[in-house]
Amino acid sequence: MDKKFLTEIKTLYKIENKSVSEISKIFNCSENKINYWMEKHNIKKRTISEAIYLKHNPNGDPFKFRYPKNKKEAELFGIGIGLYWGEGTKANKTAVRLGNSDPILLEKFMNFLKVFFSIDKNSLRFHLHIFSDIKLEDALSFWTKKLKIKRYQFYKPIITKTGKLGTYRKKSKFGVVTVYYNNKKARDLLNNLLPL
Repeated sequence: MDKKFLTEIKTLYKIENKSVSEISKIFNCSENKINYWMEKHNIKKRTISEAIYLKHNPNGDPFKFRYPKNKKEAELFGIGIGLYWGEGTKANKTAVRLGNSDPILLEKFMNFLKVFFSIDKNSLRFHLHIFSDIKLEDALSFWTKKLKIKRYQFYKPIITKTGKLGTYRKKSKFGVVTVYYNNKKARDLLNNLLPL
């Protein structure tokens, strides 16, 4: 096999992040031929999960992680890790998720994501869960103002019939909101930071 051809395949696949299908079209040959030469020359293929992630993030990761630079940042970092450890949804494999009825707590976690993961607030999504005796419009207005976010960032709310979950005397007046950052790599990175 021509070394130039092999180098081009490596460049297209590893550096330009082209798929096998795209490479086969560039060289006007079958995908089987590209797969054969990649396997023969030990060019490791991406997993399905990696390929899907790459497809949704063609310009690389939409976040950039860093550690704290000073004492004040270290405090925020510790709070953010603690909040995620205590209140976050670790079972979800594809997104960073944290729910609570306290807007100050949620705002602190959002600030943690902004400072240490460079996550833009506009890329966050939110899920509202309220009881049927709470007015949806009042709850949405409350959360958009408190968290300084837009209505389009909310998924369809869940409304539970009051009394269905038994006596919930301390239920929030405006429901519970879950913050979502839909990125598997960020979720995995955050999970690996937990002191488990």
